[in-house]
Amino acid sequence: MIELLWPWALAALPLPALARWLLPPAHSGEQAALRVPVLADFREAGAAGPGAGTRRPWRLALALLAWLLLVLAASRPQWLGEPIELPVSGRDLMLAGDLSGSMREQDFVFGQSRVDRLTATKRVAGDFIERRVGDRIGLILFGERAYLQAPLTFDRETVRSLLLESAIGLAGAEATAIGDAIGLGVKRLSGVPESNRVLILLTDGVNNAGAVDPVRAAELAAEAGLRIYTIGIGADRMTVRSLFGNRQINPSRELDEASLQAVAERTGGRYFRARDTAELTQIYALLDELEPVSRDKQVFRPRLSLYPWPLGAALALAALMLAWPLLRRPRDAA
Repeated sequence: MIELLWPWALAALPLPALARWLLPPAHSGEQAALRVPVLADFREAGAAGPGAGTRRPWRLALALLAWLLLVLAASRPQWLGEPIELPVSGRDLMLAGDLSGSMREQDFVFGQSRVDRLTATKRVAGDFIERRVGDRIGLILFGERAYLQAPLTFDRETVRSLLLESAIGLAGAEATAIGDAIGLGVKRLSGVPESNRVLILLTDGVNNAGAVDPVRAAELAAEAGLRIYTIGIGADRMTVRSLFGNRQINPSRELDEASLQAVAERTGGRYFRARDTAELTQIYALLDELEPVSRDKQVFRPRLSLYPWPLGAALALAALMLAWPLLRRPRDAA
């Protein structure tokens, strides 16, 4: 269907008639004296007679049509498409990913290849983002500092691309500001209804940077109604080769599981431990089953502006009326 965005502009339609009625008529004699400088033109004007102007009603019709089209363009006509229901589940998820230097540890395996923790996170979390059709998703990246990489948006593809483009050291690689990441999540989710506020935080270290303690930040999150799910990533055992043979090490010895558990418990969330790729995939599958919060359906109707068409037609008619005397002059001279 077609609707007018500014229908009040149609009130300008009778302006030409009002101008003709209210303004005094022009004096034809004065105009002839000014516009006809030679005797031959006087004879042509006399031969035409006083009623010659009324013999060209098409000029008046074109002028009125151009005015009608101009007013129609000013009323901003739009074409409204069929209503499209947006798939909205009601979940608003903020993902917080660790980019500290310890994420370089290659203790995860994809296929037959050993990869670092960040690469494994990108692959699994990227698939998780792709499945969240209808959810609004945001992205926080943190290292020594916490940054908002993407605000809450339905554009899952952009969020996924920003996650895949992230690199270790982008937010500082020497320390981990877990508390600041939680605090930033609380700030960015403050405008969301309490039942919809969810933060998923993944890290492999301990909070040793930033201005806010993770547990204190969790208390603030609980007061704001934010639910936090924490994921501790990293293998418990890994075999390394040295001059003295193979030996077992714990690459996750710096992981502060107690703090992550406390953060999750105080906000009504859960703590997960991802020691390998399979566990990380299972964790995101569990997170994928979060119960949606019912929300009113959102309907979108595509709009297409139509005003360029009547505006272009009005300008074409005006150009034709202005050019017509110039087109007739060579023929009259002949």
